[in-house]
Amino acid sequence: MANKITENTLIFEALQLNPKAAEILMAHGMHCLGCALAHGETVGEAAGVHGADLETMLKELNDIE
Repeated sequence: MANKITENTLIFEALQLNPKAAEILMAHGMHCLGCALAHGETVGEAAGVHGADLETMLKELNDIE
């Protein structure tokens, strides 16, 4: 993948980089992807707020088939 998703990637950007990002994020407890805050929040911030395992989530977000 040309652009790797990191803890500093905005959720909005992650959704653009990986077509399965919404599904992956929701599987990690982030069910409010449509809210205004989600677009300005980083993947790392969201993981912290939702108690998600950041490393596992990043691995899944960057594993594009």
